[in-house]
Amino acid sequence: MTWRRRILLPAALVSLLAGCAAPSEQAPAAKAAPGFPYTVSNCGVKTTYQAPPKRAVTMNQHVTEVMLALGLEKSLVGTAYLDDRILPAYKKAYDSVPVLAKEYPAKEALLAANPDFVYGGYASAFDAKAGRSRDDLKAAGVDTRLNMEYCPSGASSLADLYREVDEVGRTFGVPDRGARWTAEAKKTVTATERKLKGLTPVSVFVYDSGDKTAFTAGGKGIGNELIARAGGRNVFADLDKTFGDATWEQVVARKPDVIVIYDYGSTTVDQKKKRLLEDPALKDVPAIRNKRFAVMPLSDAVLGVRVPAAIEKLASQLHPTR
Repeated sequence: MTWRRRILLPAALVSLLAGCAAPSEQAPAAKAAPGFPYTVSNCGVKTTYQAPPKRAVTMNQHVTEVMLALGLEKSLVGTAYLDDRILPAYKKAYDSVPVLAKEYPAKEALLAANPDFVYGGYASAFDAKAGRSRDDLKAAGVDTRLNMEYCPSGASSLADLYREVDEVGRTFGVPDRGARWTAEAKKTVTATERKLKGLTPVSVFVYDSGDKTAFTAGGKGIGNELIARAGGRNVFADLDKTFGDATWEQVVARKPDVIVIYDYGSTTVDQKKKRLLEDPALKDVPAIRNKRFAVMPLSDAVLGVRVPAAIEKLASQLHPTR
């Protein structure tokens, strides 16, 4: 609790001070921070910021890395939920931020960090059943942002990635950093396009996880465009989701040339390969027959700052002789 001390002055001194004051004089209004107020619409939620957030919490690795790429670690009072390893370039900055939970923090733990802004990477970050919906947090005085890959409509693209970085940069008062990052990202993407010019795309099946069904990348997520820009063709691009289930019969029927394995969690890449290679139902799939696999960390395949470099890395696996 804050206590304020009352100081009693002699009446004569009070009168003297009052006489010295200019009665019409008022304190000047505080100047707005440059670039503010800033209004942004994010996944159907409109927010006006009068100044940059000072106590942000990130939930999910890829949005944490967006913040770190923009040099905003000092604006973070907490983070949560890694899918894999933080990029080495951001490790020192990441280690300076308190980790609130291994996965999602309980609402009480989240609010105990006293955030003024929460940035979620997946829709599950704002789980209403856990009391963490965007409305719940707004009622607690906390602004929010959801990564654009999980906005209700439309497929994610590189344009969305550039917009994501731009809007986060502007929200935190560093639009120049966002612009610099985007300029470099576009150079990386263009260089990969030049290398792949004239090549025929190879068909790709993404294996995220699953036994009875295959949990794979659909056509709505940035992973679909990443595959296309790396010289591939996602065989489940017609799946109207970012991620979704496909039957193994569908995998066989679509005859992928390459299987891209998403690497994360406790199941290793070797374990995933073993499961696929030992399934007799898949023996005639070209990728299985030829043992053609590519590997990507999950954090490379979601809407975050890794995507431009990930396109280049996947292209080198899909077209190794290029």
